[in-house]
Amino acid sequence: MAKFSLVFCFLFLSSLFIDFSVATTKTVGYYEIKKGDISVTVTNYGATILSVKVPDNKGNIADIALGFRSIGQYTNDTTYFGALVGRVANRISGARFHINGKTYKVFPNEGNNTLHGGHRGFGDVFWTVKSHQKDGHKPHITLTYDSFDGEQGFPGDVSVSVTYKLLQHNQLAVIMKARPLNKATPVNLAQHTYWNLGGHNSGNILQNKVQIFGSQITPVDDKLLPTGETAFVKNTPYDFLEPRVIGSRIDQLSAGYDINYVLSLPFTSIIRKAAKVHDPKSGRVLELWTNKPGLQFYTGNMLKDVKGKDGAVYKAHAGLCLETQGFPDSVNHPNFPSQIVKPGETYKHIMLYKFSTE
Repeated sequence: MAKFSLVFCFLFLSSLFIDFSVATTKTVGYYEIKKGDISVTVTNYGATILSVKVPDNKGNIADIALGFRSIGQYTNDTTYFGALVGRVANRISGARFHINGKTYKVFPNEGNNTLHGGHRGFGDVFWTVKSHQKDGHKPHITLTYDSFDGEQGFPGDVSVSVTYKLLQHNQLAVIMKARPLNKATPVNLAQHTYWNLGGHNSGNILQNKVQIFGSQITPVDDKLLPTGETAFVKNTPYDFLEPRVIGSRIDQLSAGYDINYVLSLPFTSIIRKAAKVHDPKSGRVLELWTNKPGLQFYTGNMLKDVKGKDGAVYKAHAGLCLETQGFPDSVNHPNFPSQIVKPGETYKHIMLYKFSTE
């Protein structure tokens, strides 16, 4: 009888694709939202987007978000496929910063620096599902996470939430909020989905045409840390002010694109267009709107024979990331827009994806 129980448990967990080390403490859930021709699947592990399915210009549905076959792969990877990253997305130089004269040391997980919140950031924790409506008038899912004082070295308790919501006309809204409860702390959340509009297993994105509504970038050193300066993109390989094929000048860079754009319009609480991507083969179009001042454009340079879902093997440039954000390492550059949020204040980050065809 005991042997039968063990076998049953093994089959049950395997059917859910749950990693045993994860399953011992928390339960992995999968949640779908659907409206019209679009469907999105999310898990409470890392508030991660697992799939986004939309039609091409012939009505064929494909999953355009890169991802893994099992949750176990998500717990052991460094790609951040689909994750909600924080408490501070992107890099913090020296894994330290100062607030009100006090130095805070955070967990270094990229050499001496911190990337996407440390070795166990928000993309590597279990979130709580507060509400979920699969379809109907308001398909959505809202997940919350309570970040504790000292987590990965960050100060103060912070209440965090993210809502994924489907709107009319194949639009996906992502609404991220954070409220510090007792200490001032940096907050910079980002949604880290890798997109391939041809389908997640359709090859590379080098023939996609991209437009980025940012006339400047924040240059980086050889560790991808901002120098604290800004530079105009005009007449450089970073110039996407007009629609341009990604691969047209990528060979002028050492590996590919991985840079923060300063969005052109003044930073306000009102959302504005940040980027547009067009895949010529499928005709699919993605427009991204946001209320944040920066956009990290990343072309999957570090992907190397990554085994993904549906038997896909992701190589370099298999997908692109468009991560709206505060500027990287803002905590160490007073000239950058501040990411410090105080008790009584609410951080709010909006992303609106508009999917269509041409």
